[in-house]
Amino acid sequence: MNPMHNFFDLTGVKAQSAEVFEELLKGDRVRVERIVSKGQVTPAGEWDDQDWDEWVMVVSGKAVLELEGSPPMKMASGDYLLIPAHCRHRVNFTSRRPECIWLAIHGMLV
Repeated sequence: MNPMHNFFDLTGVKAQSAEVFEELLKGDRVRVERIVSKGQVTPAGEWDDQDWDEWVMVVSGKAVLELEGSPPMKMASGDYLLIPAHCRHRVNFTSRRPECIWLAIHGMLV
């Protein structure tokens, strides 16, 4: 039997220099994860470029996400968007207090 968990329980997440990625669910074509950011950003001059689509939502806290060729987007709790495969993107800001908690769904979604 699977134990119940709470998405907002950060008991095991300590202040770290790197984001914490926790896989919540994985199937053949999809992966769901919780990401906890505490001020981490994409290093200057770097971009993420993934082979899969990623749907992300800021569940708690704030972030600034930039898609290549578009102005940075300020995101707050409840804001979400789809990042298509090979759309270069970067995180320019994440709040420390409260922690920025993301829900991310990865896969070939579109």
